[in-house]
Amino acid sequence: MHLPPRPGARPDRAGQAFARLLEARTGQRLAADRAWRVDTAIRPLLARMGLSHADELAARLTETRDTMLEERVVDALLNQETSFFRDAGVIEGAVEAVRLATAGRRPRIWSAACATGQEPLSLAMLFAEAGGPMPEITATDVSAGAIARARAGVYSQFEVQRGLPIRRLMRWFAGEGDRWTVATELTDAIAWYRHNLVADPMPGGGFDLILCRNVLFYLAPDLREQVLARLAKALRPDGLLLLGAGETVIGQSDLLVPSMRARGFYERVDRAAAASRRVYSRA
Repeated sequence: MHLPPRPGARPDRAGQAFARLLEARTGQRLAADRAWRVDTAIRPLLARMGLSHADELAARLTETRDTMLEERVVDALLNQETSFFRDAGVIEGAVEAVRLATAGRRPRIWSAACATGQEPLSLAMLFAEAGGPMPEITATDVSAGAIARARAGVYSQFEVQRGLPIRRLMRWFAGEGDRWTVATELTDAIAWYRHNLVADPMPGGGFDLILCRNVLFYLAPDLREQVLARLAKALRPDGLLLLGAGETVIGQSDLLVPSMRARGFYERVDRAAAASRRVYSRA
């Protein structure tokens, strides 16, 4: 029987090839202590293809240069861990901050690396329940498969039980067996499309809120700096950026700083104020 490597083990040659493909396509690295995920993640794809070992899949990739197969491997390796109302207090705080900052106009929000869509749908629920204009929500992910699932809005019993209060499940979803389909009122309010944070042009700028949670720590430092610079450019001057709980701009970017008006968020550096501080410091 082919046993998975122990956590922390170095991936074998096939695993290294898959990890290189993931980094080339997405910029994401598999840290040494997460290398064991390669075997675990790729196993369902091997079964669907009727292959018995990862070496066979690696050989097929080398021999055929099949871009569709490469996409399937990358999709399998991506960490699509997400849930409805993940860190509920943070999501609710983001909505409140945006509502206060955009009174009288329609907010623009970008959920970057949205995986299978639970984050932007959680935002849409909160805005719909609060009344007022539904924001213009853009939701993107590097995985075509994840975006297709998000656009379809169909979730398993397990997925809706993770973070979704029963009252919201009953209000916004229709159940059939163990499948739950979200109301089109929510899915239609969101522009879903595939997007690579590292390589693709950024969506049109002027976002009041950008959520990019738990992505940066998978990137090499130089790519992390580049992505943060691009996110800063996509924000409105008074816009807010939300990163994952273990991520920060400190030491990573001089274009973003912790927000003084919304705890836990980041905002663009006020260039005029920064220039004034530099002049004052030289005086």
